Amino acid sequence: MTEALSIEREKMLASELYDPMDPELTQARRRARLLCESLNASRDNEVKKRRQLLRELIPDGGNTVWMQPPFYCDYGDNIHLGDKVFFNFNCVVLDVAEVHIGARTLFGPAAQVYTATHPLNAQERASGLESGLPIHIGEDVWVGGGAIICPGVTIGHRSVIGAGSVVTKDIPADVFAAGNPCRVIREL
Repeated sequence: MTEALSIEREKMLASELYDPMDPELTQARRRARLLCESLNASRDNEVKKRRQLLRELIPDGGNTVWMQPPFYCDYGDNIHLGDKVFFNFNCVVLDVAEVHIGARTLFGPAAQVYTATHPLNAQERASGLESGLPIHIGEDVWVGGGAIICPGVTIGHRSVIGAGSVVTKDIPADVFAAGNPCRVIREL
């Protein structure tokens, strides 16, 4: 973004507690929801329209992403994609913090990437403040269908995450990892 960031957006991107009801953040989420709605309503034969929507929704990587709608995200402009990333049907990226996804990474149906988190303390949570932790996914990674990537996780290059896994901790490069919680099963 070239314009000045609101204080709440700065706090959000710095992984600090922030107010999600900040007017700038509310407007930015509304913009993303409308773009997702248009993208999800687009038809397969509307390639130019779909490509334009993806570039607008995800300015850093929307040129080469391959996506099977529906797709959902909070902001879109906090998602950074390498070349030829693929999202299958029903993927969700909650991008209140930055999400970096390397080239040629594949997401199975209903894979979910969550940077958003909330305070564990009930009194703090009741304040309505929330935060997020960035996620980094390397190049040539395959995330199986229904997998959930939790806040703050890094997945190394060329790793495979089994379908239905819940990734709560970093996964190194060149491994097959699966389960809940996700753990390394073997080296590739």
